Amino acid sequence: MKPFCFANDRIIASDKATLHPMDIGLIRGYGIFDFFRTAHHTPLFLSDYLDRFIRSAEKTHLKLDLNKEELAQIVHDLISRNDLEFGGVRMVLTGGVSENHFSPTAGQLFIFCEALDFPAPSKYESGIKLLAVEHIRAIADIKTTNYAFPVWHSAIWKKEGADDVLYHLNGQVSESSRSNIFVIKDGEIATPNKHILHGITRKRVLELIPQTEIKAISLEEVLRADELFITSTTKKVLPVTQIDNNKIGSGKPGPITQKLMQDFAIMEKENLQKV
Repeated sequence: MKPFCFANDRIIASDKATLHPMDIGLIRGYGIFDFFRTAHHTPLFLSDYLDRFIRSAEKTHLKLDLNKEELAQIVHDLISRNDLEFGGVRMVLTGGVSENHFSPTAGQLFIFCEALDFPAPSKYESGIKLLAVEHIRAIADIKTTNYAFPVWHSAIWKKEGADDVLYHLNGQVSESSRSNIFVIKDGEIATPNKHILHGITRKRVLELIPQTEIKAISLEEVLRADELFITSTTKKVLPVTQIDNNKIGSGKPGPITQKLMQDFAIMEKENLQKV
């Protein structure tokens, strides 16, 4: 964590930020967050992330006193004060301290700047393994702070030599614990349409490949795919070459995925030039 954060309605030293122990963000796991990256001191795709954060607050009945422009100004101020050339910015809005210790009320807004580690280069060169598990995130279209299941399950997937999970239920896949998934078969690209977070990186990749079909996808289709990749803020476009003990396609990142990795890198550079 970097030295300065936004808490208690102002920018303060990060080690002075506090949360009441009865906040339902803590005792009930009820809150929202968002996370984005900086490059050359510029927040990438900031408008998209702020829009999603504001929508999440509205959908979860959490009061957000600041508008988009005010949030953006705080973000820029924090990036400057923390000299965050390359890193992450995390925004958290808690459920608040309510009289019945259950219902949402006026919560606290925190914005922290963090160091950021990407997957090792070898992961992009060779692809990663996912472990298929039966699960679906609650209110999946909202970026809530409730990550109890994947945090608990992470010890299992690490033991199995996997990097993350692939959620599926009733034969249909949805997403990974912190990423969206894309499936490629015979040159055609598809991504799930239900029980997913509408990721910002997913949104940008869909702009790069507008022919992508957004539909229900079965686990069987995933296992028969020629190529798979996941997208997220911290992974960008990351190839998946194994699900459980099943090799995907050739077992190596495919040509479409490799091109998308390059195209997304170009898109990020273009976004920086527009700011």
